[in-house]
Amino acid sequence: MRFRHFYKVMPTITFLPSGITVQAESGENLLRVAMKAGIHVNASCGGAGVCNKCKVFVESGEVTGERLPDGGWKACVTTALTDVTVRIPVESEMDRKVLVRPLARRAASWAEVAGDAARLRIHPPVEKISIALPAPTLQDNVSDLERLKRELAQGRLQDVAIDIDSEVLAHLPESLRTGEWTVTVNLMEGARQDQRRLIRVEPGAASEGHLGVAVDIGTTTVSAELIDLATGKILAGASDYNPQVSYGEDVISRMEFARRNGGLEILQTGIVKCLDGLVREVLAASGFGASSLSILSIAANTVMTHFLLGLETRYLRSDPYCPVATQFPPVRARDLGLDVPNHVRVFLAPCVASYVGGDITAGVVGVGVNTRPDLTLFIDIGTNGEIVLGNADWMACAACSAGPAFEGGGIRHGMRATTGAVEAVRIHPETWEPMVLVIGGKKAKGICGSGIISLLAGLFTAGALDQQGKFRRDKKTARIRSGRDGWEYVVVFGAETATGQDIVFTEADVENLIRAKGAMFAGYLTLVESVGMGLEDIERVILAGNFGSYLDLDQAVTIGLLPDLPRERFFYAGNSSLLGARAAALSWPMSKVMANVANMMTHFELSNSPMFMDHYVSSLFLPHTDLSLFPSVTLPS
Repeated sequence: MRFRHFYKVMPTITFLPSGITVQAESGENLLRVAMKAGIHVNASCGGAGVCNKCKVFVESGEVTGERLPDGGWKACVTTALTDVTVRIPVESEMDRKVLVRPLARRAASWAEVAGDAARLRIHPPVEKISIALPAPTLQDNVSDLERLKRELAQGRLQDVAIDIDSEVLAHLPESLRTGEWTVTVNLMEGARQDQRRLIRVEPGAASEGHLGVAVDIGTTTVSAELIDLATGKILAGASDYNPQVSYGEDVISRMEFARRNGGLEILQTGIVKCLDGLVREVLAASGFGASSLSILSIAANTVMTHFLLGLETRYLRSDPYCPVATQFPPVRARDLGLDVPNHVRVFLAPCVASYVGGDITAGVVGVGVNTRPDLTLFIDIGTNGEIVLGNADWMACAACSAGPAFEGGGIRHGMRATTGAVEAVRIHPETWEPMVLVIGGKKAKGICGSGIISLLAGLFTAGALDQQGKFRRDKKTARIRSGRDGWEYVVVFGAETATGQDIVFTEADVENLIRAKGAMFAGYLTLVESVGMGLEDIERVILAGNFGSYLDLDQAVTIGLLPDLPRERFFYAGNSSLLGARAAALSWPMSKVMANVANMMTHFELSNSPMFMDHYVSSLFLPHTDLSLFPSVTLPS
């Protein structure tokens, strides 16, 4: 008996256009092979087989799997039978240059948003002190360690208990004598005010810098800043895509991936490798070596924090949503796998709950919500939209499971904000023809979050969509037609795209976006009503994150994503999470403030709230069933 198909034991996979060649295990799907090779393929569901976005093209060789309706193969279920050459489509490409493009909206400065919080007293969590010791004699031959501790206790540390890292002892004799009894010590703050920990002793009055790296680990992007801990000056910055996007666009799909054999290790290794690269990049840009580094101050959501630490997330994922921890002790960076000197410590922003993380705590403190009397609504719109309501006296918070629609997930031609993404659309009110703005000025590959919102608002305002999100079909236009997934609007015809295919916006896309914006708005209403207030009581709205900075306020209000308040009450904060991480790197007291803010927040679990569900159902229209909530929005005739 002859078999036409057989698996080559370890087929060779060559990926284009990168030219990277790797060997696959027998029966290993192309998505997993690409992940191992560090090649990104869009896979919103993390390889669960439901998003149909992990399209690749097989240029040569034999495969078995599933073909997609619009061409190509579904990478998560396709395996190589022989050596194959695979081409990654342009819509999966990620361009780091886009991460540092100018914001479409000016981000309000720290001083403008935070007021008094901007005046920061520099007091980093690790202090660097040079000290001269008397040389030992026969009359004074105490141990090297006691000699050092004795001299440290002579000054302002006389009432401070000093613990010692065991590694310090191995190098202490040489450091003291090489420096001719002058050394520079690194002292880390302890849990109590009268505690310090000696983590490093350098010979001589060390002239190299005392540096920290502030990091925001986002679900999609990771941003880092190199900071001079003595002056507060930002020396360099860099951003990169979170490599975990290859295992799922949102935290839910990544947690599902983490449950697979070796999945958690893959996610942890990926983010550590990304951090290593960013640290090397900012150090190289500033001209300093790794020995100058003292700390990393990291703000991340609860799930990203767990992945970084290699902690189990399965109990965080399901009811009653219990994280392993919400506040974390300093961690030796090398214990996480970071390629930095032994003394470098990682400080993590405290979380509040399973889906309200350290990025929100850092952001709230970074923009000074905790320092002002104004009733403030702090919003971070994303796959897991987080909201905080409060002021200096009290705070309430919640997470809204908006899904990945705002980042292009669940949208037929949705993509992240990178080169080739449609970022803004204007619809002519009579012809319904679009004016399209594409990131990088290139041919369009798809539509990113800001483009999706402007498209929805434009179609609704022009009358092409009704309040239920259904296309009008009574006007003769080639733009609105019946397509593969039902009725759709053609944003860019195939002759003008980078993919050669029409880029469309479907009624299913509209439904997904309405659900996402409905979850956010229902969250605002539920939170304000839970504390006995109304939307009209809100005095400031702070839009956090780079995505928020690209929102057009009028468009976001038109579709019901943001509350219809006077526009002068809105502020753009940019990357407030990184702002808070920077504050914690420069000021140990600010770290304590973050812990206090996390403790003072009252968390509302919306998943089982009848009030939230009522508001959510009412929000599944454009802009809402209760039009009195949106007095500035005029319905199209």
